Amino acid sequence: MPPALAVAAAIGPLLVLLPILATLADALGAGWSSVRALLFRSLVGELLVHTLLLMAACMLAAGVLGLAWGWLVERTELPGRRLWAVLAAAPLAIPPFVAGYAWVSVASVFEGFLGAWLVVTLTYTPLVYLPVAAALRGLDPALEETAMALGLGRWRVFLRVVLPQLRPALLGGMLLVALDTLVEFGAFALLRYRTFTTTIYAEYRTGFNGQAASVLAFVLLLLCLGCLALEFAVRGRARYARVGLGTRRRPERLRLGRWRVPALAVLAIPLAAGLVLPLATVLYWTTQHAAAAVSPAAVGWGRLLAATWSSLSLACLGSGLTVLLALPLGYLAARRPGRLATLLERAAFLAMGAPGIVVALALGGLAVRHARVFYQSTELLLAAYAILFLPLAVVAVRAALEQVQRALEDVARSLGQGGWALAWRVVLPLAGPGLGAAAALVFVSVSTELTATLLLAPIGTRTLATEIWADTATLAFAAAAPYAAVMTMLSLFSTWLLARRLLAAGAA
Repeated sequence: MPPALAVAAAIGPLLVLLPILATLADALGAGWSSVRALLFRSLVGELLVHTLLLMAACMLAAGVLGLAWGWLVERTELPGRRLWAVLAAAPLAIPPFVAGYAWVSVASVFEGFLGAWLVVTLTYTPLVYLPVAAALRGLDPALEETAMALGLGRWRVFLRVVLPQLRPALLGGMLLVALDTLVEFGAFALLRYRTFTTTIYAEYRTGFNGQAASVLAFVLLLLCLGCLALEFAVRGRARYARVGLGTRRRPERLRLGRWRVPALAVLAIPLAAGLVLPLATVLYWTTQHAAAAVSPAAVGWGRLLAATWSSLSLACLGSGLTVLLALPLGYLAARRPGRLATLLERAAFLAMGAPGIVVALALGGLAVRHARVFYQSTELLLAAYAILFLPLAVVAVRAALEQVQRALEDVARSLGQGGWALAWRVVLPLAGPGLGAAAALVFVSVSTELTATLLLAPIGTRTLATEIWADTATLAFAAAAPYAAVMTMLSLFSTWLLARRLLAAGAA
């Protein structure tokens, strides 16, 4: 293995480990007695109850809804099935804190647990639906037909044959919902529901006890890494493959009959609450020019254009840096698999368990103590983006590189091409569309990121996310609406990518 490739591939994972180790060092800095006093407080128990209760409720609701949606779309004669397949993924286009803004602007009754549960469940149910739908599409219908021929009814076939085969996809999606619930900050802050993320932010803003914030951040980090480990375990076990001969055939779709209306309601009501209501609320407040005019925070189109330009600029730089760090790691995993590649890839995936607020606080603390020149700099903010979204880029880059035929690289080597020339003239052009898709997905994620931007952005830097936060915090819903509308339009791009892949897979 070329040493330069190994060093380049290790930069991203080491960057990911930096805030995790810094959080551990800050939490244990004052000794175990101090940590124990901070850890065994009634506040920590209250936060655990709030966070775990919400996480369990969201996992259960998203699991039931995602399983029902996947079954209805893939296994029944649902009217408008292809349209529902796209709409079921659409709630991912609404960032959670935008959905929280929409719900809290409708009525204050949605503040607290009810609003937090609704927002998280309705936004993240597609994380369960998408893998479940893909798994249902790939199941061999012969197993179900054999079970029915042996006398089992449809419900028993589903429970004893289909559901066990869906377990990796279902549990994996539910654990992703749990992980996203743990790291969410903006929606819970707007909905006034107290969790670890909102309390850590409050501790940081008051600045009275930095170690208290570090201890809470470390507890949250442990919870997130635990969910990530469970997700890896679920994904790593219980694979189901067809070993028989013959071509794959589609299962016979069930006729709904009198259940058609209830089935449509199972899809239409949650999607209306999770997609139509936020969009309609944003549109309504956008038209309330009089309300926006009297808001002291509203300063007109110039502020909107400046925030949009700032978001787009940071998203371009952040996506470019993230994909650049992911390229050598993705190439190492795709072309030279082994212990080193697996170790570095797993280290990069630890970023999925590092909440944005933990990464931002750790990087900010490191900059203050050891590199003050980078404190509240664009470079530090871009580093936070690269850490948070490196797993997304690595997965997309590796998939793009694995689609490049190795025989073409061998031919290029036989013609005297090697090293950087081979990568520049052969590999990158062939993997270009996949790398572009990776950059686009990271771009959308960066453009809608709130927590790290709120804590690390240079003074005077305003993005769409921070403007929504600032206006909503002062109840200036009309002033926040234009920023929410532009951000939602950017997010719709990611949904279009997901829907295109889903439809392409369904047509295959």
